[in-house]
Amino acid sequence: MTLNAAPPAPTASVQRPVEVERPGIALHVRNMNIYYGSFLAVQGVSIDFEPNTITALIGPSGCGKSTLLRSLNRMHETLRNARAEGEVILEGENIYAPDADPVRVRRRIGMVFQKANPFPTMSIYDNVVAGLKLNGVNRSKAELDEVVETSLRQAALWEEVKGKIKQSGASLSGGQQQRLCIARAIAMEPEVLLLDEPCSALDPIATLKIEELMQDLVSRYTIIIVTHNMQQAARCSSKTAFMLADEKRVGHLIEYAPTAEIFTKPKEKRTEDYISGRFG
Repeated sequence: MTLNAAPPAPTASVQRPVEVERPGIALHVRNMNIYYGSFLAVQGVSIDFEPNTITALIGPSGCGKSTLLRSLNRMHETLRNARAEGEVILEGENIYAPDADPVRVRRRIGMVFQKANPFPTMSIYDNVVAGLKLNGVNRSKAELDEVVETSLRQAALWEEVKGKIKQSGASLSGGQQQRLCIARAIAMEPEVLLLDEPCSALDPIATLKIEELMQDLVSRYTIIIVTHNMQQAARCSSKTAFMLADEKRVGHLIEYAPTAEIFTKPKEKRTEDYISGRFG
């Protein structure tokens, strides 16, 4: 699979958009404490996510992986009484600064959730451009056509749906729906992609397609994925962060290193125990 494969000849009405690779943006997390009401769920996390790198967040259920992921684009605070303290630095800007716009943050740092969630009453086409329209981004019909084709190509879905983009997004298979959600996120032109267990509900073939897609997309984006699948983390990521909850159910970052090191010679005994299946 490749993003640069020669596409079919463009239609007369819409010129084929040129896909240009661009560098991802590093994301720096400093002293993050994340709360649900008065409950401290994640404590003291500091981590540097490298540009154009797939980083896997691993650890047993309840250790705060998804909570940390959602805090990286301020989705966490959309939950009632949820809040976060600390800094997340994107291109020198703290997304938690008092004057930071959460809507703008979520455009720059896109997110795909565990369960594929295309809008069921919308067509494939309208699903892709939904974020643009909801955010009041004005584009001509020709420009929207370009966004749809480019986003679906980047999500490795165009060839499968180009003849039926007016059909409902809910008519697609589970794996196709997840790639449609990735296309919807890409359409917003983010710099970072957050993936929260995107393959947990998919069969092995659909999972492989998502994993291959991530390898294609990493040349354009910084990708952070939460996964419970150790094999997936080992196959897909260059860096791995291991999280673990303490006896008070507070999540901590235990170890962060190149994936090969985490899986073959971790520095922490707790990491080794988890990787080897002694718990979790």
